[in-house]
Amino acid sequence: MKYQPLDERTVIDYVRDNTDVFGTGAQLSAKEIGDGNLNMIYRVVDTDSEQSVIVKQSMPYARIDSSIKAPLERATIESEMLVIHDRYCPGLAPKVYFYSRDMYAIVMEDLSDHELLRKGLIAGKIYPRLAQDIGEFMARSLFFTSDLGMDPEEKKVLTKSFINPELCKITEDLIFSNPYFDADNNKIDPEIRSRAEENWHDNELKHEVALLKERFMTTQQALVHGDLHTGSVFVTANSTKAFDPEFGFFGPIGFDVGLFLGNVLLNHASQQWHIKDDAKRAEYRAWLLEVFAGVWNTFEQTFRRLWIDKVQTPIERSELYREDYLLRVLADAIGYAGTVITRRIVGLAQVEDVRSIPDAAVRAQVQIVALDTARAFIMRRHEFTSIDEVVAIVRSFAT
Repeated sequence: MKYQPLDERTVIDYVRDNTDVFGTGAQLSAKEIGDGNLNMIYRVVDTDSEQSVIVKQSMPYARIDSSIKAPLERATIESEMLVIHDRYCPGLAPKVYFYSRDMYAIVMEDLSDHELLRKGLIAGKIYPRLAQDIGEFMARSLFFTSDLGMDPEEKKVLTKSFINPELCKITEDLIFSNPYFDADNNKIDPEIRSRAEENWHDNELKHEVALLKERFMTTQQALVHGDLHTGSVFVTANSTKAFDPEFGFFGPIGFDVGLFLGNVLLNHASQQWHIKDDAKRAEYRAWLLEVFAGVWNTFEQTFRRLWIDKVQTPIERSELYREDYLLRVLADAIGYAGTVITRRIVGLAQVEDVRSIPDAAVRAQVQIVALDTARAFIMRRHEFTSIDEVVAIVRSFAT
């Protein structure tokens, strides 16, 4: 079958021909529901039973900027990533029913009964399981694809299947390069232009970002999701599902952790506008910081427990090595959190949390707090020995 974009008619045939999710006589309807940059997303529904699936098909370029090309093969990476996540983190990622390497289209579990985490956080909602679920998802998915939890020879072979140069290049440009100079596709509000330019002339900051970029490009600790932010997680009060791992590759463990933590803090800063009542805002921000710390604590505790239970080789069973390893992951995570915060304030593809603030003065205040926090994270990441010390930094900048 030759690649061609699906539409609301042909996607029904695609599901019928390749899955047995629906009965033979089922009356199916389809609707395009995607709002992302790189894919078409369809929901296919049995109009009688309301049973449904999602079909996600890769596009060869970004909707936000057609000059940004993306390989269709990323759908293969995503489908294989989702299978791995379901294996090691059952219940924390959507199930895959079918994938075509010709059409680059995945048929997967429909999570329409969930909501996008980013939108829920903007609305000030609380999700009791969030920190526990995301921390466990990251610990298990990363441990079991590292040299600690996977046979090193098997890992080296698997690494070949997740060479993802085009999407890694997008990350390298949009997170680690463009925000630190006057790039054409940066998006900078005039109210914070001078603050953005401070970063461009800050040679110490750019040196530390270069080191983080180098680790991103050269460290193959584990199979990372690669784009794990609050727009890549569906939630209910009792369920958390990480999705959209098309940027997956073997990279530094702290990258996934930092991306998620950085996006939580973007929401934390944005609540200066979204929650008007001072007491309610303070209460919600306190919960967000509990999530921030709880994600790391759950990740660290789960990763440590898996290490103690699963690792048998004498040299890696060293307690000193284990604790040093986790401290280095913490430093990476906080540094990468700083880079993603910066990217989401001055770079391409910013976040609704901040962009939806209509008052330019308040938005600028939020953006500057975020940039200042991000710089402290990047510059001081090796100083931190606990997540509580990082939370104290966040509080010191919060308005």
